[in-house]
Amino acid sequence: MQTRGIANECGRIGGHKPAPIPYTEEQLKGMFWRFDKNGDRRLSKQELKAAFKELGALIPGFRANRGLHHADANGDGYISDEEVDKLVKYAYQLGYKVN
Repeated sequence: MQTRGIANECGRIGGHKPAPIPYTEEQLKGMFWRFDKNGDRRLSKQELKAAFKELGALIPGFRANRGLHHADANGDGYISDEEVDKLVKYAYQLGYKVN
């Protein structure tokens, strides 16, 4: 539902929404690993895209590409166990929050 072009879901009209709570780095790490659908302990670009979509990214494909750029130290196109901390730091700096 919209009122004057502003969606009610945005929290600016009517009712009160709870304040967003930032994820901890550990929560973000666990959330990313939930999207390792094939269980190979590596996150592909598609898996990262799905994770950033879940986090609420407006353009999850862009965030997945940037996440790979920031964290994929060996350039293989995947985020491994050794690289996931860099990915988490990137996402944490973006300020993702959970409602």
